[in-house]
Formats: sequence, structure tokens, C-alpha cells
Amino acid sequence: MSQPELRQLRYFVAVATHLSFTKAARELHIAQQSLSEQIGRLERALGVRLLDRDTRGTRLTEPGLVFLAEARAVLERADAAVAAVRRAAGRLRLAFLASTAGYMLPPVVRVAREQLPGVELTTADLAIEPLVAGLRDGSFDLAFTRPPLVPDLATRTLVTEPVCAVLPAGHPLAGRASVELAELAGEPWVLTPRASWPPWHDKYDRDFAAAGFTPRVVQRATTVPNLLGLVAAGTGITRLAASARTLRRTGVVFVPIEGDAAETVAAWHPTRAPAVAHRLTELVAVLAERTDLTDGG
Repeated sequence: MSQPELRQLRYFVAVATHLSFTKAARELHIAQQSLSEQIGRLERALGVRLLDRDTRGTRLTEPGLVFLAEARAVLERADAAVAAVRRAAGRLRLAFLASTAGYMLPPVVRVAREQLPGVELTTADLAIEPLVAGLRDGSFDLAFTRPPLVPDLATRTLVTEPVCAVLPAGHPLAGRASVELAELAGEPWVLTPRASWPPWHDKYDRDFAAAGFTPRVVQRATTVPNLLGLVAAGTGITRLAASARTLRRTGVVFVPIEGDAAETVAAWHPTRAPAVAHRLTELVAVLAERTDLTDGG
């Protein structure tokens, strides 16, 4: 019999707390189908049904009630163990959103090595959903990413930069010093999948609505380099932070969108981040005041 994963325990506790797969999925920022699949795997691993679902809603079974208390205790002990080990070992696990790693990782690691020489660093660059999950479950102590995130994570803004319309070279607007978002209403767009991070797409929806249109999305891509490649191929246009220009130098043109800006933030779990994570955040904030961190790292 396979052993349950800590991730599955966290998912089960969320569903059991809300007695709703929909609310739990929203809180965890994962697809409801993925959540249901993980709960099913947990039940198969345990050999019991933990939750009953029917037209009246979701209810805990008797084994589910027993397991809820035990799962919560296991998660509390796991969180305490991770925090204790990291405090004792002087380790700091850093996560970087993949699209920010190119410019944030070099200066962050450099200042950490110079100013925190006794701290052992590990780094990872990844997509937004596993980054947030890692902060929540203690896999990462500190992350450098973009908002909006989730309410239970603390953040500090480090960098603010222009947001640009990314246009194919030769586009009629490519020579402009700036554009208004409303001027792009008739264009074909390439964007990331909505499921990649719903809080981002909720903000995009509000921005486009304020500009008076809904974008005509002709293709979706999961990474910034893929979006840039599609723009260079003439598939459509997109909208990215100015720092993304370091990822592709040919075939695309970045034109600032008037009144639009993007932030890069340090993010951490308020009850789990070690003191050294706050120290590094302060060091990077001071560095960001003196240096353009988006200029290729």
C-alpha cells in the first residue's frame, strides 16, 4: 500500500474544512478536477472512503473525521520539523518564477553570498502554481515572483517596471513610443492558459474590460519564451513586462503600454519564513533601490 503524500493531506484538510471541492480548489488555486483526482488517490492509498459526495453536498465519513484530526497533526509536525531543521542548518531555499529568474537570480544569489556567507543556498525556477504551493508547504523559504498571489502569503515589492505590448517586427504600431491598451482591441492575442494562474487572468480580465474590449485569443502558450516565439512568428500579439525583452532580441518589438506597470515581489509564508529570509529580502530591496535589477541580471 502506498503512503499518502503531504500534498494530499493538505488537499484533504482543505476540502474537509470547507466541505466543498469548489471552495477548496479556489483556496488552493488548483483545478477542481486535479483536486478530486488527488483525493481519490488518497482514499485508494488508505483503502477507505473519507468523503461522501451527492446532490446534497460533501460530508466527512466516520473514517474521514478520524483522519482529519490526524492529518492536521501530521501537517503541523511536518511544518515545525522543516522550520527547525532550516533554522539549525542555516539553509535558505529560494524559488524564482521562471520568467523572472533570468534577471533576479544573479543579483539575489550574489548579494546573499556576499552578505550572508554562512548560509547554504538552494535555488529553483518554476511556474507560479508549484512556486506558491512550495511556499505554503514549506518546500521554499522565500520566492521572487509576480503578484497577485494568494491572501495567506506575505509580499514586499522590489521592482516596478513598464508593461509592454509585444508586437511582431514590422507591425504598424512597432515604431510608437507608447500605445494605449484600447488601441490593441482589434488584434489577435496569444496568452497563457487561464488555468495557469487564475489570479493573473482575473487581473487581465479587469484590465481589458477597463480598456473596453475582450481580447480575441488565437493561441495559448505556457511559457514566456513560447509567447515570444508566437509573436515573432506573426501569430498574434501579447502583453509582458519590459524585462521579458531579455529573453528574445529578434523578431519582436516591445512598446510600453501607457499607465501599465508590473511588479516583482519577494514572497514568503508569514509563519514559516526563517529570519534569514527577511534579512535577504531587505538586502535585495536595498540593492533594487540602487540598481535596475531587470537589466539582464
